[in-house]
Amino acid sequence: MRVAVFGAGYAGLNLARELESSLPEAADLVVVDEDASHLVQHELHRVVRRPELAEEIVVDLDAVLDRATVREATVTDIDTAAGVATLDGGDGSGERTELAYDVGAVCLGAETNYYDLPGVEAHATPLKRLSDAEAVRADFLDAVDAGTTADPARVVVGGAGLSGVQVAGELAALARDEGARDAIEVVLLEQEDTVAPNFPGNFQRAVREELEARDVRVETNHAVESADDEAIAFADGSTERYDGFVWTGGIRGPDALRGERPVVRGDLRYRDGTFVVGDAGRVVDTDGEAVPASAQAAVREARVAADNVARLVDHERSGEGGFEPRLDGYRFDSLGWLVSVGDGAVAQVGPTVLRGRSAKALKTTVGAGYLSSVGAVENAADLVREAVGWPDEDEKPQDTDDEDSTRIGK
Repeated sequence: MRVAVFGAGYAGLNLARELESSLPEAADLVVVDEDASHLVQHELHRVVRRPELAEEIVVDLDAVLDRATVREATVTDIDTAAGVATLDGGDGSGERTELAYDVGAVCLGAETNYYDLPGVEAHATPLKRLSDAEAVRADFLDAVDAGTTADPARVVVGGAGLSGVQVAGELAALARDEGARDAIEVVLLEQEDTVAPNFPGNFQRAVREELEARDVRVETNHAVESADDEAIAFADGSTERYDGFVWTGGIRGPDALRGERPVVRGDLRYRDGTFVVGDAGRVVDTDGEAVPASAQAAVREARVAADNVARLVDHERSGEGGFEPRLDGYRFDSLGWLVSVGDGAVAQVGPTVLRGRSAKALKTTVGAGYLSSVGAVENAADLVREAVGWPDEDEKPQDTDDEDSTRIGK
């Protein structure tokens, strides 16, 4: 019997690690990923400013998986009725092959959604992969070189969700690092009337204040209609010229699901023996509530999915037929929210919003804790060392952070 996990993001890697200990030895566990590595997506924005961090946020799957077979290939299609996935490059030749499975889990995450806005996909850079971060950095530095105090260059980030907030904050910090704060302008666009839509008001206010304190110009109620190689046009008829354009304006389903994010219930079962876990689907939990696309949800969904996959496997192997086992349901209960804004951060813990050192410490702890939880202990230590500025052994410690911790409302 073969169990296949398609994708090794937050959902896929955590599901595979759970299955390694819960599946019977006779079950064949296969993990398919486009580059056989796990990217810590919530730290990707930092690579725009510090390329050396790439090594710390990429984890080789063979280093953290014990019994699973890792196949490096792109999943192009999944036939749930037949239990067959089509892979591009599965045999190393670049040709398409098929992988049959008895129980499978689609954990391919989401892709950037351009909403068919004319010119946006052609002219904007997303932030989903390391190559995207490298391109955003290169474009920004080119803009820095072209800008002057009299005629500043402009880099625009479309979409003020948490990803957009984080990349805008990093770009503003990079401008400061380059000594070019007066030669380049960072603009963050949002079609809604606030940054971080769908979050509580005190969190939104804190995020905007952090952005503006770091010289990010925030423009809300700006719905992008189209773009060309020089300017972005808005629904109200206005335009914004740019020298660099980053798009974080929304998500769609993976190509293997034809761009759709199918609705799955709390047991995470999609069709037949196929589950959809994480951002690849629109999960409705056991309370009937829509689950937001997030790393914390994907990790916790993976635990429920692992139990359900193992139950189905045991049932199929028993050969007893009859009714399938009862599957567990996932209930979303947020642990809080964290967002980096350059050298600052904003954290929401319950009704309280934290800023400054408290939020930065929490962000670092969560990032390092996650890496440790998937077996990447050295990566976690390196991430903490970089975040807190630990010196080399022959250097004395210094405290270079002069920000105060601030609480905002309850």
